[in-house]
Amino acid sequence: MNVRLIVSTMFITALVIGCSDTDTSHPDSLFSAANGDHRSADNIKRNGSRHSIKTLNFFGIEPDMTVMEIWPGSGGWYTEILAPYLREHGTFYAASYVGDKDTPYFLKGVQKFEKKLAANPAVYDKVKLVSIMPPAHINPAPQGSVDLILSFRNLHNWVNNDIADEMFRVFFNALKPGGVLGVVAHRANPETTGLASAKTGYLAESEAIKIAEAAGFVLSEKSELNANPKDTKDYPDGVWTLPPNYTKGEIDKAKYEAIGESDRMTLKFSKPL
Repeated sequence: MNVRLIVSTMFITALVIGCSDTDTSHPDSLFSAANGDHRSADNIKRNGSRHSIKTLNFFGIEPDMTVMEIWPGSGGWYTEILAPYLREHGTFYAASYVGDKDTPYFLKGVQKFEKKLAANPAVYDKVKLVSIMPPAHINPAPQGSVDLILSFRNLHNWVNNDIADEMFRVFFNALKPGGVLGVVAHRANPETTGLASAKTGYLAESEAIKIAEAAGFVLSEKSELNANPKDTKDYPDGVWTLPPNYTKGEIDKAKYEAIGESDRMTLKFSKPL
């Protein structure tokens, strides 16, 4: 092997090794956003189990896009990546649920999320805070204006609250023709039929696809990036038994830690031109 080939091989190897979800030295701003000092050490560590960079790249994100994240939750784990990545050249909508005195869980979550964003304007000052919660809140962005809509581990909530069909119609209307909907959700076993399994947090991939297609979406591609064959999906408290929730506390914690986060489907849909 000549010197030129040796150098080329070393260079390619370095690139492959460097393109991980936890590499803080990579020059790409998506890597920088995922590993920035605005994130806690625990959240950065979770880049590995959630394959954040690879997942976002699979969905085709670019820094000049108009992107909407659906129900980022009180912690905004993916918001921490999306906001700085899109801050300079893109537009980022964080579309939360709606809470009031009758829905204290939602209210507390929204307030915590808004407080988080307000505390760090250097990162979050350009985030557009909007709401999606049918039937009243169904216009989070101008119709046909969004390039990419993202949802992470939310599908079971919409099924359980009987708003999944309406949510997907909102997504369809907000997206540009040719726009992409990226869905990551806890995956039930393939033989699981119907929507009842959503009570445990899991839903069959076939059911998720059926909901999206009913709204007009076309399945473009799917990935096993977030698969976890160790997940047996038969826990006493559903998916929340696993990390990061650990609803059983210290009971069998080492066992659930060894399993890791849930087996998740990663589905890429498109709005037809």
